[in-house]
Amino acid sequence: MKIASWNVNSIRQRQTHVLDWLEREKPDLVGLQEIKCEEGIFPADAFRAAGYESVVVGQKSYNGVAILSRLPFSVTARCLPFLNDDAPQARYLEIEANGLVFGNLYLPNGNSGGEAGYEAKLAFMEALALHARALLDAGRDFVLTGDYNVCPTDEDCAPGALPPTDALVRPETRAAFRRLIWLGLTDAVRALHPHGRYYTFWDYQAGAWPRDCGLRIDHALLSPRLAERLRDARPDRDERGRNQPSDHVPLVVTLEDARP
Repeated sequence: MKIASWNVNSIRQRQTHVLDWLEREKPDLVGLQEIKCEEGIFPADAFRAAGYESVVVGQKSYNGVAILSRLPFSVTARCLPFLNDDAPQARYLEIEANGLVFGNLYLPNGNSGGEAGYEAKLAFMEALALHARALLDAGRDFVLTGDYNVCPTDEDCAPGALPPTDALVRPETRAAFRRLIWLGLTDAVRALHPHGRYYTFWDYQAGAWPRDCGLRIDHALLSPRLAERLRDARPDRDERGRNQPSDHVPLVVTLEDARP
């Protein structure tokens, strides 16, 4: 079973990129972030023609998440449970497919809006931890994948790419991410590749891509039984070298099929 996550930075600009990639990789489930469109504009028919049904939580011009699936699925959440927000942004979508709960998230960056903006980032991470705890308590197999906007360690941030005051690397941010790990979740990439540069994002500015000045901010966190099925996890770096790419690349996770 192959699952993937990709911040496409506008699905309308990257539709062809995604369709080409789906044809090559043939994942079963894909979480898309920052689609930057409302549901009615999302190119569902194009993905259906490629063999994927879609579900969307959209927002005009900003944010937005979608899931593409080759498997039958049911929608289990259109916003993040436990998040105390009367008007949540389009940042979380969850389905169940083939016995797997697949949570797709676009976590707030936290660098805009001053301290209130940063507190919103931490509140989202707190709600995510509560939701993960609830899924664990229910004995569910799940993955929480997407653009976390978190560099968990210094090794996940190219030297000089970010100042220590950036919301992606602040101590409180990293502590909130560790809390998810300490619940019993597995960072799929680091489980198989404990060290090294496995960046998923390179800014469009200052020649970040040719200099390999990247960040590892897209993650897939697996529940314990799912982690036992982990076979491969890698960012697809080649996508960043394409013409007019997203600044993120797909994160691809391969799992062994569940035993009967």
